[in-house]
Amino acid sequence: MVRNKASSKKQQKRGVDFKKIKRKIGRKLPPPKNATNTEIKSKAIILPEQSVASEKAGLAVSKKGLTLKELLQQTSHHNPKVRKDALIGIRDLFLKYPTELKLHKYAVMEKLRERIGDNDRVVRETLYQLLKSVVFPGCKEDNQGPFISMMMAYIFNAMTHLAVDVRLMAFKFFDLVVQHYPPSFSLYAEKILQNYEDILQKNQFYLQDKGKLKNALAGLVRCLTLLPCNTREVVSSFEENLAGQSVLHAFEPDLPKDPAGFDLIIKKLRDLMPVLINCFHEFIPLVHATMHLDAQSFDCMLYILQSIDLAVRFFVYGTGKSQPGLCSSIHPYEGPDMTMWDQDVSPVVLKKLLVVFPLNPRHDVSEKDGDRYFILNVVITEIFLHFSEWSYPPPDLLAIFLEFIENALSGKTSSVAESGKAFREKHLLSLLPFIPKLVSRVSRNWRLRILQRHGIPSLDASDPEILGHHTTWIRELPLLLIMLGDKHPSYSKVVLHLQLRLGQCALLNSAVAQEYDNIQYSLLEFYCTCLEERSMFYGPFIKLARDSQELSVCCLYYFSHLDSPLLKSIAFCCLCDDLEPFMLFRIIEVLHSAYKAGHIQIADHISFFITLLSRFRVFPEEIYTVMEGDRMMSNRGIFKSVTSVVSSCLLQMGEDSLVFQILEEVILDQMSLRPPIDNICAMLRMLLILDSRPTRLSDQSVIYLSSFLSGYLIDVASGIPEDDGKSTSSIHVNTCHYYFLPCFLLFTRSEKFLKLTLDVMGSLITKNGSSPFSPNCILNATDHTNRIRAIVEILILMHKDVKIQRILSSCKSEIDHILQNMLSLQASKGMNMSIEERHNIQCAFDRLKCITSTLPSVPPII
Repeated sequence: MVRNKASSKKQQKRGVDFKKIKRKIGRKLPPPKNATNTEIKSKAIILPEQSVASEKAGLAVSKKGLTLKELLQQTSHHNPKVRKDALIGIRDLFLKYPTELKLHKYAVMEKLRERIGDNDRVVRETLYQLLKSVVFPGCKEDNQGPFISMMMAYIFNAMTHLAVDVRLMAFKFFDLVVQHYPPSFSLYAEKILQNYEDILQKNQFYLQDKGKLKNALAGLVRCLTLLPCNTREVVSSFEENLAGQSVLHAFEPDLPKDPAGFDLIIKKLRDLMPVLINCFHEFIPLVHATMHLDAQSFDCMLYILQSIDLAVRFFVYGTGKSQPGLCSSIHPYEGPDMTMWDQDVSPVVLKKLLVVFPLNPRHDVSEKDGDRYFILNVVITEIFLHFSEWSYPPPDLLAIFLEFIENALSGKTSSVAESGKAFREKHLLSLLPFIPKLVSRVSRNWRLRILQRHGIPSLDASDPEILGHHTTWIRELPLLLIMLGDKHPSYSKVVLHLQLRLGQCALLNSAVAQEYDNIQYSLLEFYCTCLEERSMFYGPFIKLARDSQELSVCCLYYFSHLDSPLLKSIAFCCLCDDLEPFMLFRIIEVLHSAYKAGHIQIADHISFFITLLSRFRVFPEEIYTVMEGDRMMSNRGIFKSVTSVVSSCLLQMGEDSLVFQILEEVILDQMSLRPPIDNICAMLRMLLILDSRPTRLSDQSVIYLSSFLSGYLIDVASGIPEDDGKSTSSIHVNTCHYYFLPCFLLFTRSEKFLKLTLDVMGSLITKNGSSPFSPNCILNATDHTNRIRAIVEILILMHKDVKIQRILSSCKSEIDHILQNMLSLQASKGMNMSIEERHNIQCAFDRLKCITSTLPSVPPII
């Protein structure tokens, strides 16, 4: 035990090499004793004028405080996120400080263009949005030529990039350039078309990325839209091109200098067309495999067809080398050689499109897919019709497309619902310009089948493209009507149906209504043309069937303003003996409705009525026809009905006194031309219907009419046969009363009128020859005996009229003057009269004296 104690003390004296320290869990370990303290303590050194914030004071900065220079430098950063943020910062800075863009636009574009071929998709898209929403709109008022030229080298470089995404995005950038600076395509057309050809040949990848292909094809459509489609556009396009060269010559020294530069474009388009066709055919197996036409595939196929269509238009119209096809009317122009198009490209286009036309003829697809196929088929048809301008197609080929047009117009190719009908009509508008010329050149069978369709679209003037189609359609209708003439009445009837519908659908004061109004000048030849006063050339209207004439007359109502040339032409048709009475009255009815609707001016409407009544040829001219056969051959009853209808219309034209003032002068002018008795009577009735008591006639008109009507009355009375006691005498008296009545009514409204007329009659007793105011038809009043007898008959008929009899009582002096002249004539030894003639004068004197004695005396004026 002692040893053990000693041993334990010895052990306690020994040293410990590694002392074990117990640590609690979760406590921080203390630093080692030999650790070096690296903490450095310092005080801030404040130096005046060295702050970064103070350096940027007054400068435009982004939300992160970066200047434009700093942001442009960061666009070249190796990190794509930094590049993207720098572009967003530039956008924010320009939106806040718009003047920065105008001051530094060239420096900005010089830096931004480097990102067109950026490997990062987000960076490229951010740059596109920056250019689209900020840079281009902010520079639109400046000269964009040099500005655009700075981008083009980088765009072309991106179009040849190894990455497909970069290449497709480059076309999207160029599309943006064309939107804001359209001349850029004509400046770089050769290179652009070459790059499109290259990218579209890579079909192994673009079918998997249809969205990007759609963007590229949309850009191609926009570019081809800028190609001229007629001869005048060729010249103006190159004038603009040359104007652009004066600005861009420092950047693009090798631009075409004259229209011959289109040779290069034609060559490139010639190479591009087969590529587009192959590209279109690549989609067909995919669509058939899925039995569904998705939206992206449809868009791509539509853009391809639209590109082909625009190229065909350029070949056919823009180069000025169109040949006589279905409807060629191109002005001759010495442009590029088109042989290579006609011999190589055109067969490829037609044959490969016909392989699949019409697309999906089955009826087991959805309504949406059916509509998409219908649109594609319409565009293919339009391509064919444009090509037909260049070269007339074979009959079997033409029949394929004619069948589609027929089915499309009749609605067999789309839904029969109202929504489907509206959809079909909207997309059929592009075919409208071709239909009038098609029906004039195809066979009789096809012409009838197309014209019998009732699917002609309605009008929507809000769309300029639709307006252009309807303008072409409307302008062609009159020419088609004239060309058809009266030899093809069934076709003319359908065309008139179409014209009527166009007039009904055209909104008032719209552009379509203006075009519809303008065709009335082209319709003159359809109705009637008058080269000289009596040389009338009637058009097809007169010989058409009644139902076609009815359609044509109804079309007149829908002219918002019927001008006098067309009214004159229609008036001449009304004067034609071949026009049925029913149609004559129908024309008056429609024109009067048009007047009440405000489509005809009052002066023109009155002129139409006066022309109708003053020039209507009544037959036979002898007014006292008694034979039944003669009455049946006469049109006098029709003319009397026309006079009544016209008089009724005059009462509906407005204030009677105002209309009378317009009518009075015109009628007096017409009477000075000495028309036949029936026409004079009709015009007098026109005046009377608007006259009042006392008369509205001016004193000058009363003096003129008193001289004129005295001869008129004598002519009417001279034709009355002598009373033979037969029943026909009463017929003659009734006839005579019809012609006398207007004059008698005028006498009741003006006592002065009657007295002046009696004075003129008294002077005519002793005058030789006919009255200078008498119409040309006077034949029986040239001798004094017959003239005296006619005057006595007039006075006897006046005496029988109760109202006139009262007025005659105040005209005894004028009647006594007539009696005195009769006695003077009878006693005259200078006149070579037989005893019988003198006896007749005495008999007339006695008759007149007899009725004079029965006139009531006029009470003296107190």
